[in-house]
Amino acid sequence: MADRLSPLDVSFLYMEGTSTPMHVGGVAIFEVPDGGFDYERLVGLIEERISLVPRYRQRVKWVPGRIASPVWIDDENFDAAYHVRRSALPKPGTEGQLRELVARIMARPLDRSRPLWEMYLVEGLQGGHFAVLTKTHHAMVDGVAAVDIAQVILDSTPSPRRAAVTPWQPVKEPSGITMVASAVSEVVRRPASIVDAARSGFEDFERTVAQFGTFATGVASAAWTMARPPANSALNSPIGEARRFATADTLLEDYKKIRRAHGGTINDVVLAVVAGGLRAWLMTRGESVTARTTIRALVPVSVRPPADGSDDTAMSGNRIAAILVDLPVGEPAPVMRLQRVSFEMAAHKESGQLLGADALVSLAGFAPSTIHSLGSRAASGLSRRVFNVVVTNVPGPQYPLYASGARMLAAYPVVPLAKGQAVSIGLTSYNGGVYFGLNADRDAMPDLDVLAQCLADSLAELRATVDTLARRRSRPKLVTE
Repeated sequence: MADRLSPLDVSFLYMEGTSTPMHVGGVAIFEVPDGGFDYERLVGLIEERISLVPRYRQRVKWVPGRIASPVWIDDENFDAAYHVRRSALPKPGTEGQLRELVARIMARPLDRSRPLWEMYLVEGLQGGHFAVLTKTHHAMVDGVAAVDIAQVILDSTPSPRRAAVTPWQPVKEPSGITMVASAVSEVVRRPASIVDAARSGFEDFERTVAQFGTFATGVASAAWTMARPPANSALNSPIGEARRFATADTLLEDYKKIRRAHGGTINDVVLAVVAGGLRAWLMTRGESVTARTTIRALVPVSVRPPADGSDDTAMSGNRIAAILVDLPVGEPAPVMRLQRVSFEMAAHKESGQLLGADALVSLAGFAPSTIHSLGSRAASGLSRRVFNVVVTNVPGPQYPLYASGARMLAAYPVVPLAKGQAVSIGLTSYNGGVYFGLNADRDAMPDLDVLAQCLADSLAELRATVDTLARRRSRPKLVTE
């Protein structure tokens, strides 16, 4: 049987346009090891370990007439050196120069005639550092169990593990006739696939409810939320092809201290920080911010309880759901913002709105599987009527990682933009740090660095309340007779 793309995976190909490339990425900063690190070493590392991710030697091939979803086939001309590229920053190699390079590289779509990924070695950073930038199409990495190419080059010790190099013999590309015959055979065995390709968007909602029957309550709740469009926001505007990228570095321990002092979960603290950052940013723009102002976020969350019963690992679970949450940016008090976020997140859990991520992505208009024929414009055009911004956590280990002896210092996610979304906010926790990556439209967000600073300031504001609370508790009590 053909290795066919899932309806959700192929939807990312359909919705892709010149202003909405559908690849995710990451920027990792490394310290040059004593033995040095160069392009040849990175290519050799990929060639040695790419057998661990066989999908990265495959490309997409469409069925003639597009009578069925495309299939993955081996790229008989696969060349690791084509996908692993080299770049260098001019002196002095500042972080700002790196962010500008990341924005330009991430704005370019991937070559669909080849495996849908690229990796860049960026040399010349200040402090004797280098960066590795990855970009991989959503169609390849969608799903919780997926492995990204960046993961295979990392080790938990400075001494790289040795991977057995296995000879690779690509399977010959199937002919068009073979692909058509395979598609017809699958339709005969599974007639429902015809219906999946023909039903309208309204029928897709019904199918989604049926398919995710165990989450029926959550689907209905999410649908009700989407029936109430979010308020107009500076975060939503027409977008072009050019991008900006900004970062913010924070400490995981600060989030933990805030949680211990005020309750909630690590996730709640993150969202409260984002709410405070968005509030301050809107005010720098002179936007109207009232007590009722909210920003609706699409938020992936972990739904796997930690083994020890605590919630300190809330950012590292591997069962992911996604919800819509209205961030209280109109609330001026940071602790009250956190309490309101915690209350709403708890309500989502109780109502069953923590439905599967695939279901909500389909409902949210990223391209429901049954309206492929309507194209990317019709699908992604729904997004601004559903939410204002994506806020996604990318978990990472709380110990150092290495690439051929080079210690990774920081890791920033790059989350793609949907149509009408001016900015996406990603963050990853790694080795005691929480690193924000902000991907934005270049024209709509000329002040992206201001937003990044507002996020750091929002965390500092919440962290200050912990110190204030500690001082109050430490004051000696007055003894009255």
